Amino acid sequence: MQTPADGVPTPRTRTPEGARPAPGGRQRDAFFDNAKYLAIVLVAVGHAWGQLLDEGAVETAYRVVYTFHMPAFILISGYFSRSFDLRPKHVQRLITGVVVPYVVFETAYSLFQRYGNDEPGHGITLLDPTYHLWFLCALFVWRITTPVWKTIKHPLPVSLVLAALGSVSPQIGDDLELQRVLQFLPFFVLGLTLRPEHFRMVKRRSVRLASVPVFVAAAVTAWATMPYMRLGWLYHSDAAQELGTAWWTGPVTVWATLGCSLVMTVCFLAWVPRRRMWFTSLGAGTIYGYLLHAFLVRAGNYTDFYDQPALHEPLGVLGLTVFAAAAVTLLCTRPVQRALRCVVEPRMDWAFRRDAGEAARVRERPRVAEVRTPGEKVSV
Repeated sequence: MQTPADGVPTPRTRTPEGARPAPGGRQRDAFFDNAKYLAIVLVAVGHAWGQLLDEGAVETAYRVVYTFHMPAFILISGYFSRSFDLRPKHVQRLITGVVVPYVVFETAYSLFQRYGNDEPGHGITLLDPTYHLWFLCALFVWRITTPVWKTIKHPLPVSLVLAALGSVSPQIGDDLELQRVLQFLPFFVLGLTLRPEHFRMVKRRSVRLASVPVFVAAAVTAWATMPYMRLGWLYHSDAAQELGTAWWTGPVTVWATLGCSLVMTVCFLAWVPRRRMWFTSLGAGTIYGYLLHAFLVRAGNYTDFYDQPALHEPLGVLGLTVFAAAAVTLLCTRPVQRALRCVVEPRMDWAFRRDAGEAARVRERPRVAEVRTPGEKVSV
């Protein structure tokens, strides 16, 4: 079973640099596993920093990271969804790899808030995703509509129009985080249109060198715009009217932030190692880190852990950063995967009908004649 980021196998191609065998005989590209691991570390660190936004330097770093860490995840998710269609085996993977984990963890986080935060009246709803679980809702919608994006002639411009329309439609509401579904959609569609050669271009040394001044400029811009630009524009979770601006600023700002996010994502990918690293194998378990790390973040909220004065000092911020990175790393390891595979990547063969077409193809395969040596007995 695969993670939501690469749950649909792509057609076999020439073995890329840094690839390693995966279960089932497919090849895993070390570059993408490295990218997913580094992105999930940034997600966890960003969530930790989000509790300390009264510090100017922390908020600057937070804004820079939020410009590209989820766009990078979404772009890779789109890239590995290129072969998705509505065949039963793909729909089954969508259910077991996205829908089931969402239901399980949405329920778990709701119960955690009810009892861990002493809110006995807190209900369980599947329409209002908790915290970071919006990504699973979005991934389900994006994946299920993949055949549409693969059919129409100009998918990326259409997705940009939908993102703009979402930014001026507060009537959408919060159900299933549809604002984020629409406003982040262009990154998923862009991923569907990319090919291996595009990622080879990103890995060039010239791109890596050019990314350094881009990161510096991003940090300066984040610092300078802090008093004027609300974080909601980076979350892509609200319409322009909900952010206190005129409706026409929605499309302009969303397209501008998406453009900046694309540039920053390219710069991030340019620095992702292409060869196998000590953390490469953890890239296959990023969904575990993504789903589980928020329990630690929430526990800190419920116990007022982040109110400690020491955490608002430079060494405290550094310590929290290291802790967040180490914690999410441990949550991506194989022991955690083995322990929780039953709810994160369940097989659930009992819940699905057998694909009649696949069964017929199996029956039609010619049998290989047995070769026996003279006098050899045939076991019955």
